[in-house]
Amino acid sequence: MLFPHKKYWKAILLSLVFACLVTMLFCMTVGPADITIPEALLLSLDRLPLLELSKQVGLYPPSHRTIIGEIRMPRVVLASLVGAALAASGTAMQGLFKNPMADPYILGVSAGASLGAALAIVSGKAGFLGPWTLPLYAFLGAIFSTWLVYSLARLGNKVPVYTLLLAGVAISSLLSSLVSFIMLINAEELKQIVYWMLGSFSGTGWDQVKVAWPFLVLGIIFLSFFAKDLNAMLFGEEAAQNLGVNVELTKKLLLTFSALTVAAAVSVSGTIGFVGLIIPHLVRLLVGPDHRILLPTAILVGAIFMVLTDTIARTLLAPVEIPVGIITAFCGAPFFIYLLKRKHIDLF
Repeated sequence: MLFPHKKYWKAILLSLVFACLVTMLFCMTVGPADITIPEALLLSLDRLPLLELSKQVGLYPPSHRTIIGEIRMPRVVLASLVGAALAASGTAMQGLFKNPMADPYILGVSAGASLGAALAIVSGKAGFLGPWTLPLYAFLGAIFSTWLVYSLARLGNKVPVYTLLLAGVAISSLLSSLVSFIMLINAEELKQIVYWMLGSFSGTGWDQVKVAWPFLVLGIIFLSFFAKDLNAMLFGEEAAQNLGVNVELTKKLLLTFSALTVAAAVSVSGTIGFVGLIIPHLVRLLVGPDHRILLPTAILVGAIFMVLTDTIARTLLAPVEIPVGIITAFCGAPFFIYLLKRKHIDLF
């Protein structure tokens, strides 16, 4: 598909921003409580410190204010940030590796985070950080696995893409086997480990948002800065070098920011598959391969997709909550199979 003309970029992005906000607002009204969209909007705006809406908010039941402000709103905000982060990282990884099968977890981030979370769970999540011990273990595990993959793949001052892929596969398999061993010898915590590995936003609140959002937002912003470099690298590293791109430095920065962004995401949500794999493909079919429009569009579509799938996960079998990773896989796998059959898995 040809690159979209610049005059349409602003319209596309503004439309997606509006769609994202409407989706978030609508999903906050879905549930057993009878909350309307205008009420949800007012109660959400009441969370902003500069707005004085106490009189208007007082017209609604206090329980609705708690449901929106303390339960659904932070969950929707966190889901949108995680979806945007995974989509941004997936887009960057596919552009960097020039591989349509690349996803945010290709550097072993998922396996490392799972190992860290499993260790935190079986140790009783003891520590001076209390409930933050598990996210911290997951974050450190993700960073450790990324560092290990990078160290193994580095050849002198260069990091060949194919060695990164192979090292990522090897380390992911090794760490996954360790997680399986931990699950085998800790049968009592088996269900909790599996539930975390499937991904969920259950029980999240503003504390999780406050801790994760700086890493997620900064990671998304930094990855967006490399749009032009990713465009050049689509034509090969030598061509990108001739166009003035410092290829090795760009690869190191992309790997670092992607790893930190994904590590922050999985530390608060668990490992959620298919978002970073499918969303870039879907968006590429709609807007083309130019990363200047592809990256921001994927970020917004990823946020919308995650908010919708999380809403389905918490309401489909209510009061039982389904791990959101099951919903994303159920939606993403058929679409990926469709792309394979239609032969649209292509970066060019």
